[in-house]
Amino acid sequence: MSDLLDVITNLAKRRGFVFPSSEIYGGLASTWDYGPVGVELKRNVKEQWWRSMVQCRDDVVGLDAAILMAPDVWEASGHLATFTDPLVDCTVCKRRFRADQLDDRDCPNNKKGCEFTEAREFNLMFKTFLGPVEDDTHVVYLRPETAQGIFVNFPNVVTTSRRKPPFGIAQIGKSFRNEITPGKFTFRTREFEQMEMEFFVPPEQAGEWFEYWVEERRRWYVELGMKPERLRIRPHEQDELSHYSSETVDVEYEFPWGWGELEGIANRGDYDLRQHGEHSGKDLSYYDQPNERRYLPHVIEPAAGCDRATLAFLMDAYDEEEVRGEKRVVLRLDHRLAPVKIAVLPLSKNPDLVPVARKIADDLRQLTMVDYDETQAIGRRYRRQDELGTPFAVTVDFETLEDQAVTIRERDSMVQVRVPISAVGEELGRRLQA
Repeated sequence: MSDLLDVITNLAKRRGFVFPSSEIYGGLASTWDYGPVGVELKRNVKEQWWRSMVQCRDDVVGLDAAILMAPDVWEASGHLATFTDPLVDCTVCKRRFRADQLDDRDCPNNKKGCEFTEAREFNLMFKTFLGPVEDDTHVVYLRPETAQGIFVNFPNVVTTSRRKPPFGIAQIGKSFRNEITPGKFTFRTREFEQMEMEFFVPPEQAGEWFEYWVEERRRWYVELGMKPERLRIRPHEQDELSHYSSETVDVEYEFPWGWGELEGIANRGDYDLRQHGEHSGKDLSYYDQPNERRYLPHVIEPAAGCDRATLAFLMDAYDEEEVRGEKRVVLRLDHRLAPVKIAVLPLSKNPDLVPVARKIADDLRQLTMVDYDETQAIGRRYRRQDELGTPFAVTVDFETLEDQAVTIRERDSMVQVRVPISAVGEELGRRLQA
């Protein structure tokens, strides 16, 4: 649907997925806060990435590097010299635009009678100062990517983890880019979270590992329920390649506004280790003892945006259907991503039902995320949980007092089954693992 972005934006605020940041003060452009439900969804996306990339592999380890790094890091990496966008100013409305995103020479605001200044390069890194003195000797930058923290820690990880190529170092963390044209909800923002992995390989193996990680990363989205037909692999043209890359592809998702990047997989060669070795004076090569040779590993980098992935999973799961003459909105999220896994719903606020329902909810919280809700009619509560993407609802009714059983309702099929209270945890645990 063409208005899906507006639908998702409204749903996100109404149900507690995402709020405009600083809203009581009028907000701050393109900054967002994840609400009680959204923080769980995003956390689940990160946990599934970490499980796939680190926990379930014996050739990848984790890292959590600092956001602030020595300015020399960004000089060595090329960010100070090349991490720029070409910008022009409209002489009429005084707004600034990326020159490479203007379809013609008409201003998007004025359309007529506009003139643009000559394009000039604008560095996208946020600059700040370390300590109380604000001068050039105390300048530091908020990192624009998490990758450089991995590269400068390469010798530390090799020594302490006793890994040898091919192996990877994974990291999830905040990055900051002073984008001129952010927008489309959480798709493009100045503060965002990345899920990056640098896979260090012998130079002669770079090609095969590049192909491996392209397919592995596409498969991850599909296994978590994303529709395959809304995903594609797009190779970069030669003039698109970053200064460090010999080959890059994007995993793209078909958003309401068109195809957009979820993740890039790049063959970075030995650029990063070579640059940091030359600038720091440290030897970052690896000694391959069995083959008696020393080399700079080449790097294959799958780099995903956590916020973009979360938005794509949210949009992909959104569905509308008619049930008994009424519209039902449901998020068909994979169980592993659903913010709340189980809703416990007493049929009413009856004083005999509520204690039983609360006891069941407390017990199930030891298993997973649970929402307890006793307000409004049961039908409306089912609809609310459908909009949250909750896979299962447990209803405690007046029969429960007689047969010590409850009703389990499944989100997608709406099929209901009766289960003894003593078996609820086991039954739901089995279903959530299916």
